[in-house]
Amino acid sequence: MNARMPTPQIDARPLGQILVARGLTTGEHVESALRTQGERGGLLGEILVAQGSVSKLQVLEALGAQLGLEVVQKLDHDAIDVALVGPLSIGYARDAELLPLKRDNGVLTVALANPMQLGALDDLRVLFGGVRIEPILVSPEVLAAAINYSFDRRARADQVVDDMEKGDSGVADIAMELEDAAKDILDEDDEAPIIRLVNSVLNQAAKEKVSDVHIEPMEKYVMVRFRKDGVLKEVVRTSKKFQPSITSRVKIMGNLNIAEKRLPQDGRIRIKVAGRDIDLRLSTIPTAHGERIVMRLLDKGSTTLDLKTLGMRESIRMAIDGICHRPNGILLCTGPTGSGKTTTLYSALMTINNPDINILTIEDPVEYQLEGIGQMQVNPKIDFTFARGLRATLRQDPDVVLVGEIRDLETAEIAVQAALTGHLVLSTVHTNDAASTYTRMIDMGVEPFLLSSSIAGILAQRLIRVLCKDCRQPHIPTDLELEQLGLDRNDPRVKAGTFFRAKGCPQCSMSGYAGRSGLHELLIPSEEIKRLVVSRADAGAIKRAAVAQGMATLLMDGAEKCLTGFTTIEEVMRIANADQADSQEQG
Repeated sequence: MNARMPTPQIDARPLGQILVARGLTTGEHVESALRTQGERGGLLGEILVAQGSVSKLQVLEALGAQLGLEVVQKLDHDAIDVALVGPLSIGYARDAELLPLKRDNGVLTVALANPMQLGALDDLRVLFGGVRIEPILVSPEVLAAAINYSFDRRARADQVVDDMEKGDSGVADIAMELEDAAKDILDEDDEAPIIRLVNSVLNQAAKEKVSDVHIEPMEKYVMVRFRKDGVLKEVVRTSKKFQPSITSRVKIMGNLNIAEKRLPQDGRIRIKVAGRDIDLRLSTIPTAHGERIVMRLLDKGSTTLDLKTLGMRESIRMAIDGICHRPNGILLCTGPTGSGKTTTLYSALMTINNPDINILTIEDPVEYQLEGIGQMQVNPKIDFTFARGLRATLRQDPDVVLVGEIRDLETAEIAVQAALTGHLVLSTVHTNDAASTYTRMIDMGVEPFLLSSSIAGILAQRLIRVLCKDCRQPHIPTDLELEQLGLDRNDPRVKAGTFFRAKGCPQCSMSGYAGRSGLHELLIPSEEIKRLVVSRADAGAIKRAAVAQGMATLLMDGAEKCLTGFTTIEEVMRIANADQADSQEQG
């Protein structure tokens, strides 16, 4: 511990007198506080602080003098023995306002924020086998930070696995339902090792803001990996003997059939981590070494549904805003799985979500609950498909309809007819870029003249990692790198801009990147593009025409973000594939 103050001698005088004797307040202020205490109750020290007569630290020091306890202004977290919180729950530590810090030669040092809780020290004395307790006083804020650190560190997956490897008692005892799905997993004090491990993995994933958790059985061990900013990294490995129990625990949380191990299953888990509500989409598949589990985290609290936060150029944002305020037409968002299409469409909906517009969605699954919007989830088991849901939706007098994905001709034709009959339709399609969306829809069987009349805009997007501003380093690009971006060294933008490369620091977990943003390519069909579509021109011809009319491709957007130091050339080239680069050169 550091910032320690000398242990005072016991001062038996009342708290108010000690503060007055130290010249920290006046007798009048103490009398006023005592009158308030008599009328309303409460602690004298808290009343004096509320009145502005003294500070919290001054009251703490006076209490230390009154009780003969040392006062510590700051705790060194690295010096805390987190193993000592093993027998405790985080709820108990918070309620009792104490935390064991270290054990040395039969003496247990305990941080205490409320001297009125001295009785709780007797519990610790019994719990730790009759050790001598040495309490120190700290402020509530210092204690809260230390409690959060200690329990968070104890809950890390690697720490739990170490405990399990030392002794696996209770491994088989995991067939229990969650009593309360909304219970904060940090508050669960269940000592079953498997439950602790699963909770620790989810807690750590939520804290690190990962998008997916992979639990992968191998021949001789089970591996847990996190996907963060689009990149997978290994977190922990555990013994193969724990695999059945881990799988069963996760399946119980997702209300899946733990006896069915031969077929894929999908489910949903709702948890609360450190007060944050998090939904998890759960998927299991059978593999040669056991069931493989993937959980996608949907953190309602950390997602901001606002087009301004998605990394779009202002011109693209304004164009999408204009499309969303049209009375009819189709806005399509395209890109690979996990590229943020749903978030973009949700954000677009929020720009027009108000009481005088009827907005309905058909999704698979409903990822975020949007207030004021009617949301439906498809269910193939009962033949409730996108097409069937879209038909039903059109009988609900909608102004705007969001279709999670156009997968087949039937859904595509209904969406086109809806757009042509006075509805605004938003949806997604899986294509490489904006121009190839036309050819994809024509390949489905949609008539080209219907597409040219109904599509108002097509947005292609990817997610790229953003450079960590704490450690990024200036970089002079090679001629080859500039050529890959479609730039030239004599370009004024290259001369004026600054390129950076990733390095890595503790703030970004040594990755060199912190968070993700979007690359965008918006195609607004002109009359020439509509003629090309009707004549069934290929995607390359449509793309060249769009670029000639001012469309910035994904590669162009990436080059611009490199010029401004937003990301790296390597990251853009990882995302923008070779055929996009070829199209850019041809354009």
